[in-house]
Amino acid sequence: MTGYPRNFLWGAATAGHQIEGNNVNADIWLLEQLPETQFREPSGDACDSLNRWREDLALITRMGLDAYRFSVEWSRIEPAEGQFSQAWLDHYAAIACECRLRGLSPVITLSHFTSPRWFAAAGGWSNGRAPELFARFAGHVAHALGRDASHVVTFNEPNLPLMGRWTQTPLADPVRTGLDEMLRGAARASGSDIFDVWVYARGEDARLANLLAGHRAARAAMKAEYPGLPIGMSLALPDIQPVGSDAGVKAYRRFAEDPFFAVARNDDFIGVQNYGRLRLSADAVVPPPDDAEKTQSGDEFHPQALGPAIAHAHRVTGRPVLVTENGIAAADDSQRQRFIEKALAALDEQVAAGTPVLGYLHWSLMDNFEWRRGYSQQFGLVAVDRTRFRRSPKPSAKTYSELVEKRR
Repeated sequence: MTGYPRNFLWGAATAGHQIEGNNVNADIWLLEQLPETQFREPSGDACDSLNRWREDLALITRMGLDAYRFSVEWSRIEPAEGQFSQAWLDHYAAIACECRLRGLSPVITLSHFTSPRWFAAAGGWSNGRAPELFARFAGHVAHALGRDASHVVTFNEPNLPLMGRWTQTPLADPVRTGLDEMLRGAARASGSDIFDVWVYARGEDARLANLLAGHRAARAAMKAEYPGLPIGMSLALPDIQPVGSDAGVKAYRRFAEDPFFAVARNDDFIGVQNYGRLRLSADAVVPPPDDAEKTQSGDEFHPQALGPAIAHAHRVTGRPVLVTENGIAAADDSQRQRFIEKALAALDEQVAAGTPVLGYLHWSLMDNFEWRRGYSQQFGLVAVDRTRFRRSPKPSAKTYSELVEKRR
C-alpha cells in the first residue's frame, strides 16, 4: 500500500483516568464514590499504568507503531489551586522522553474528560476564571513536556455534551435526572453549592464560551513556550447521514459541531474521533436497521464511517486531520479485526484523494475503564487481567500491526 507520507503517525491512544489508577484528586473519581453515583463501578487501580507505563510503551513498540497518545492528569499536576507538583510534571515528562527514546511520537492530551476536584467545586467551566486557570496549567505542561511533544490535544471530545442534548430521547430523561442528583451529591461532599463537570454538563452558552476561550488561552500559553508545537482539539465526529430531509443534519451540525470548528480553523490540526455513523431525520435519531450488525455497546458496526468523518472535518476547517481515536467495543476480537481492516480501507481512500491526514491512533491500546460503563466493555488491542494487571496482546494487535506495515 502506497500513498502515505513517510512521517504519517501510526499509533494507539489511552487516557490517564482510564488506565493509570487511583486518580483521587479528580472530579470523576469523586463521582464514582458517591451514594448517588451513576457509575457501574469505581475506576480503582484501573490498569495500574501509573506504575506500568514502561510496559505499555513496550507493547506499542512491539506492535511496530510509532506514536502514542496519552493524557496528563491536571488533578495530579495541580491537586490544589495554585499548587503545582514538579514530581508529577517530571513523571509525565519521563513518559514523553521514553517515547522519544523508543521512536514513538508523544501525542499529549491536556484534558480527557477529567479536571481537578477543586476546579469542579469552583464552578468548572461556568467559572469566569476557568480559561485563565486552564491556560496556566497548560503553560506548566508546555515547560515540562513541550520539548518532546509531537502534538498537543487541548480537549478530548468537548462537543460530546452538546451531542447528547441534541440526540436525547424520552429514555434519556431519567439518566439526566440521575446525573443531576450525582452532581448535587458531589457539591455537598465538596462543601460547595456547585460541582460542574463538563462531560456531564448541559452545555449552556456561558460554559461553552469559557471552554472555547480556555482552548485559545491554552494554545497561546503553549505557543509562547514552543511556537512550533502543533496544537488542536479532538471532536466526536460520527458520519452524520440524513434520512429524508437534511434539516436534522444541518441543525445538529450548527449545534454540536460549528462552534468548535470555528475555533479549530485557527489551530494546526483537527482531531477526528469516529466510531460509526449517526442517521438523522428532520427531528430525531433514526435507529440502525434491525438486521444491522451491532458492537458490544449496542451501536451499529459501521467502520467505513471514518472516511466521511475525515473528509467533513477537513472540508469545514481547512485543517489537516489527525485521527485521534477510532475503534470498537467488542467482546469478540474477530469483530475488532474486521473493524480495523474496513476502517483503514476508508482511511486509504482519503489519503489517495489527497486529504491531508497526519496520522491514525487506534482506541484503545488496552481494555480500560470506560467511564459510567466501568470495565464492562472492551476496546483494547491488549487485554488486561483485572487482578494482576497482566497485559496480553489480542489477535487484533497483530492484525493492526500487519496492516500498518503494508502501508509503509
